[in-house]
Amino acid sequence: MDQLAILRQTWDQLSRVPGGRKTFSKLVGNMAPYTGTINPEVIELREGYAKVRMRDRRKIRNHLRSVHAIALMNLAEASSGLAFSYSLPAKSRAILTGLSIEYVKKARGTLTAECHCTAPESNDRQECEIEVVTRDDSGEIVTKARARWLVGPLK
Repeated sequence: MDQLAILRQTWDQLSRVPGGRKTFSKLVGNMAPYTGTINPEVIELREGYAKVRMRDRRKIRNHLRSVHAIALMNLAEASSGLAFSYSLPAKSRAILTGLSIEYVKKARGTLTAECHCTAPESNDRQECEIEVVTRDDSGEIVTKARARWLVGPLK
């Protein structure tokens, strides 16, 4: 079984049981240690969609007492990667080739990133660009990010 199938199967099983989403989120952080530094919490994951939350805490703040720009970028990457990876066809792999972000306003409090995407129908080598929007607790947009993922066949 390839890693993408394991990701889907693990989410599908764990998301249904109490504490399962938290366990899945910890697994994501262990699989991608740098992503784990923001303690992402996967709220929802399905084909073409991911919703990932990050709680504000001192460790991810900057000198202005708002969430650090790179923590916000990390959240956008995690959201796009989960939505995209969950949606890829069998025997595919993907790697991030670009990530740009627009910081709309200072980020404070709990933040939620949402990614809607359309995955390719085949694992032929191709690049896909997807958008991630992050909002604060009041629903205001704090960032808009664009992630480019290169898809190819699993070797």
